Amino acid sequence: MDASELHIPVMLDRTLELLAPAIEAAAAAGRTPVVVDGTLGMGGHTEAMLAAHPTLVVAGIDRDPDAIRLAGERLARFGDRFRPVPATYDRIDLALEAAGVEAADGILLDLGVSSLQLDDADRGFAYAKDAPLDMRMGQAGDVTAATVLAERSERELARLFQVYGDEKLAGRYARAIVAARQEAPIETSGRLVDILQAATPRALANQGHPAKRVFQALRIEVNQELAILEATMPAAIDALAVGGRLVVLAYQSLEDRIVKRALQAAAASTAPPGLPVELPEHRPHLRLLVRGAELADDDERAANPRSAPVRLRAAERIRPIEPTAGEHA
Repeated sequence: MDASELHIPVMLDRTLELLAPAIEAAAAAGRTPVVVDGTLGMGGHTEAMLAAHPTLVVAGIDRDPDAIRLAGERLARFGDRFRPVPATYDRIDLALEAAGVEAADGILLDLGVSSLQLDDADRGFAYAKDAPLDMRMGQAGDVTAATVLAERSERELARLFQVYGDEKLAGRYARAIVAARQEAPIETSGRLVDILQAATPRALANQGHPAKRVFQALRIEVNQELAILEATMPAAIDALAVGGRLVVLAYQSLEDRIVKRALQAAAASTAPPGLPVELPEHRPHLRLLVRGAELADDDERAANPRSAPVRLRAAERIRPIEPTAGEHA
C-alpha cells in the first residue's frame, strides 16, 4: 500500500506558502528549522515540506500506528529529518523532545479523520461501507462507537447528536436507536444506517444522507476530538518560537470555533479598558496571517472533494509569553 496514492493533501500549496517564511528565517539564522506536523496522517504535507526545505526537520504526530508505519515508509528517503511521534496531537511536548528543540518554527494541524481511516472499511468511519462500529483513530482504549450506542441513555445520545453533529433529528434518532438495541446490539455501520433511514421522515429523505451527522458525532465522542483540540491550541501557541507560524485546517464548525477563539484571544491585547498605555505583558502574542478563514478554491474542490468543507486559519508568534507573578523565566 502506497501512502502517496491514498492521500491528497488539502490546501497543500497554501500551507507551504504560509509556513515557508518561518522555516526560511530559521535556516537563514543558521538554525535547523523544525516543524511539528501534529496530524501526520499519510504524510503528504510533511513530504512536501521536507522536499521544499533541505535542512528542515519535521516531527510528525499521529495516534494511529498504521499511519505512523505508512508515513514512515513514504518519508524514509528523508532519513532522520522525519521524526515519528506516536501520540495524540496535544502532545506537542513529545514532538519537540523528538526534534531536540524547545520551540518549533512551524506547527501544522490538519484536523478530522484521515483518508486512511475513512478508506479502511474495517474501521467503521464511513456510513457508505458496512463494517464493525469501531471508529477509534488509534485502535486503543475500550470505547468504540458500538459501546457508545449500547451504553448511553436516550437523552445522552440525543445531546451527542445535537451538539457534535448539529443534527436536527437528534431526539428522533436517539429514540430509534434505543428501541432497536432492545432487539439486538447495534454493532455494524450498515445496521445503524438502516435504523437512521427508517427513522427519517419521508419529507426529509432527500436532504442529505441521514447518517452523516450521527457518524460525525460518534467519531468525535469516541476519539475525544474536541477535548484534545481544546488542550492543543494553547499548547501549540506556547510551543511556537518567536516568528514561528501555526496553520490549522478544520473541517467542521465545532473545530473551527475552537481554533478561531484561541487564535483571536492570543492576537488581542489584554490591556484593561481605559489603561492609558499598553504594558508589554498586555500585548498580543500572535499576529493573524489570514483574514477570517480561507477556503479551498474551486479547482481544488473539484479535484479533491474532501477539501470542500475546509477552513484554514493561520497565525505568527510575535513575542514571548512572559512568566506570570511567582514564576521565573
